[in-house]
Amino acid sequence: MKERDAIPMILTGVASIVGTIGVLWYYGYLHFAKPEDALLLSDFTMLKTIAGEDYKVSLKPADQVAQCVDGVLVLFDTQQKGLTGVLVDRKKQAVRCLGQETPALEQ
Repeated sequence: MKERDAIPMILTGVASIVGTIGVLWYYGYLHFAKPEDALLLSDFTMLKTIAGEDYKVSLKPADQVAQCVDGVLVLFDTQQKGLTGVLVDRKKQAVRCLGQETPALEQ
């Protein structure tokens, strides 16, 4: 058997990986997180509602929207594309949501 030069195969493999990462990043399937992308839990406060007492909130909505996904509250940022996160407490336990079921595939 002839010995083959491994350098072209290695370069082809590296180029394929770099190309795949580039295409995934370009189409938004891959996001490199930056520190400024993080939402700090200290940016959010829970207002405890008490029966019979009024509370005031701003009429302007927040830049985030929440959705129940598989029973977990997921926040989506409307200003920064691709920024999503799961709302957790100080023990890193996911905040659960009730009342909305994840749509099942019909067969």
